[in-house]
Amino acid sequence: MARERSPAVWLHTQPSVTRKMLVCHRILLLLWLLHFSSVYSDITDGNAEHLKREHSLIKPYQGVGTSPSSQWDFWGSTLVTSQYVRLTPDERSKQGSIWNTVPCYLKDWEMHVQFKIHGSGKKNLHGDGLAVWYTKERLHPGTVFGSSANFHGLAIFIDTYPNDEAPDRSFPYISAMVNNGSLPYDHGKDGRSTELGGCSVEVRNKDHDTYLAVRYSKGRLTIMVDVDDSNDWKECIDISGVRLPTGYYFGASAATGDLSDNHDIISMKMYQLMVEHTPEEDNQDWTKIEPSVSLLKSPKDNIDDPTGNFRSTPLTGWKVFLLLLCALLGIVVCAVVGAVVFQKRQERNKRFY
Repeated sequence: MARERSPAVWLHTQPSVTRKMLVCHRILLLLWLLHFSSVYSDITDGNAEHLKREHSLIKPYQGVGTSPSSQWDFWGSTLVTSQYVRLTPDERSKQGSIWNTVPCYLKDWEMHVQFKIHGSGKKNLHGDGLAVWYTKERLHPGTVFGSSANFHGLAIFIDTYPNDEAPDRSFPYISAMVNNGSLPYDHGKDGRSTELGGCSVEVRNKDHDTYLAVRYSKGRLTIMVDVDDSNDWKECIDISGVRLPTGYYFGASAATGDLSDNHDIISMKMYQLMVEHTPEEDNQDWTKIEPSVSLLKSPKDNIDDPTGNFRSTPLTGWKVFLLLLCALLGIVVCAVVGAVVFQKRQERNKRFY
């Protein structure tokens, strides 16, 4: 009785079919990996050469204070220590913020925020959250995580308490909003009507620090997170058509209400991105740009992932192009391989006639 062929022998005896199909599969896999690597390779490796210290908040927090030479100013319940900047303690009805005093005139930038949210509250018994800002106004207290609701610029909200209590969204939840001062943030609805996108991420009471990366370059806003301290960024928001002016200020704020948490900022590191612009873009007065977003659909049409996973954001033009290109190349390669295999089979069958 003949022995069963091992996988290695079987592959060797089927060269015309198996090998070519493996080549086809490998090519498709390579094209798919290239598509996804184009997103994740965007995040900077933190090269100190492009670190802008005048816009960065780093231990031991020199230059923080109220003197004329200070580069960072703080307000409210904010406490500056040698290890962290605590915006709010784990106490009720607290608000605090810290703001860069130097306006940012970079056209393309990336901000890395190292933060920690922790407290004694159990599930859904903590709040309210933390916000990272790039706005025209600074040190304007208000109802949105300790800052003004009618702001001009960009805000990223790390919301830890569900005010709306809708069942289709899990918290903590990270979202982004661009405002020209005409749209108030609806805290009672967790900002659903004005958000550009978002994701559910577990950031509370981690044994390690958590990270948020905000990248703005050539009209594209990308927000990624690393909540496992693994240097593995995961995409949360990626959207094109965003217009932000230069000359605004970076800051962070937090607030507590009936429920509370410690909201700590460990560092805010600003990196300049070396990007080429057209002569028309270079000659434009970027300080006069009005914050805006060109969307194919209204932010109200955003759909949440009830499982709490990262929510998929709208496909931008270049992503659609890459997907179509990968699909077309895959079809062409498979068609060629299929034709070669069919021809080989026909030639082999003729030998038996």
